[in-house]
Amino acid sequence: MATKPPNPTQPSVANPKRDDGDGAVVLERRPQKTKPPQMYQVIMLNDDYTPMEFVVMVIQEFFSKDLEAATQIMLKIHLDGMGVCGVYSKDVAATKVDQVLDAAHKAGHPLKCISEPLEM
Repeated sequence: MATKPPNPTQPSVANPKRDDGDGAVVLERRPQKTKPPQMYQVIMLNDDYTPMEFVVMVIQEFFSKDLEAATQIMLKIHLDGMGVCGVYSKDVAATKVDQVLDAAHKAGHPLKCISEPLEM
């Protein structure tokens, strides 16, 4: 497994070289900038059939909200047609949506839950 050594006369894009004046070559370090991951909000949608108590229970169970916070979110869903239950990374948001839809399906309710990217 022979590999060709790098050509010392050509500067690397990742490690640019500069001459310090006395013939020595100095590598400059560039800090890498990483962006935080895209966040997603989990949204429950209102319907006319799912009981409010079930919505509160789902919010408490899957989003770790206390009774007061879960009730406030449920009322927002009921009055505005939708409500944000939490903000998570993409995979966690998808898992929360799946958990809510599975629980609603098992209970025989048409509750809908979606996730969408959070606008920053």
